[in-house]
Amino acid sequence: MSEEPGGAAYRIEDLAHRSGATVRTIRAYQDRGLLPRPERRGRANVYANAHLARLRQIADLLDRGYTLASIKELLEAWDAGRGLGGVLGLVAEVDGPWTDEEAARISRAELDERFGGRHDDAAVADAVELGVLEPVVGDEDSFLVPSPQELSAAAELHKAGVPLSAISSHLRELRGQVEHIASRFLEFTTEHVFARYLGEHPPSDTEAAEAASLVRRLRPLAQQTVDAELARAMRMFATRHLRQHLAKEEPPEQRKEVRVVELPVGTMHAVEGLVGAEHVAEFITAATERELHARSLDRLTANHSNRSDIDEAP
Repeated sequence: MSEEPGGAAYRIEDLAHRSGATVRTIRAYQDRGLLPRPERRGRANVYANAHLARLRQIADLLDRGYTLASIKELLEAWDAGRGLGGVLGLVAEVDGPWTDEEAARISRAELDERFGGRHDDAAVADAVELGVLEPVVGDEDSFLVPSPQELSAAAELHKAGVPLSAISSHLRELRGQVEHIASRFLEFTTEHVFARYLGEHPPSDTEAAEAASLVRRLRPLAQQTVDAELARAMRMFATRHLRQHLAKEEPPEQRKEVRVVELPVGTMHAVEGLVGAEHVAEFITAATERELHARSLDRLTANHSNRSDIDEAP
């Protein structure tokens, strides 16, 4: 089509060619209200540079992970005179790395050497499926390692005698639990921190910049909280397991009979708050023994007093 005074004019096929979208996609965007209708000139539909710019915006937002419904809201805000710069900055902040760890590259030979020198294609395929390894395009003998720490942990476990299949199974189970923790943390912070930025309309540039700053500040808190709680839980359970296994090795004559006694939940919470969850059993045992000793002393004292009264009687 010829160049118009107000700018370029395109047929739908030309617009599709320039934007990289298909004709079918362009029409679908029009039906959903994402793309303005073309101008009707005689029997032809004419598209302008504004349509091309809009298609490129949609493609960029799709690449950033936005849904078409979210994109429609953002573009309506744009049309209403509110910029997208702050929102896209917030998206970039959320999409950014959530760890200081940097990806590394490893050859197949180095990988085999770290895991005992065996060439295990099944284990490698499992690691690729889990995302522990990522194939390098054009280089079949190399892999990208998104988390070198995770790979090192797997190598140490294997060196300690854990089969690779067991490590993969454990990682799948662990990943599900960690994803649940991440989801709950996100729900928690959204409810108490970010809800004010997530109203019916996209945030303004100022609000989006403030939310991005909060993301930067709160980002490390999830890992710090999990690290602290994992350390506490590992200490508690490791101590408990060690005591259980040591008790199994004691001679029968030295083993103590253990009975399960139900206590009120309120009592358990009070004791946990006083001495910590890992010391509840020890505290209750010590308190019980102290009470028994006190009663024994009271009984002995009472018996002695009774004998003295008898001796002093006329």
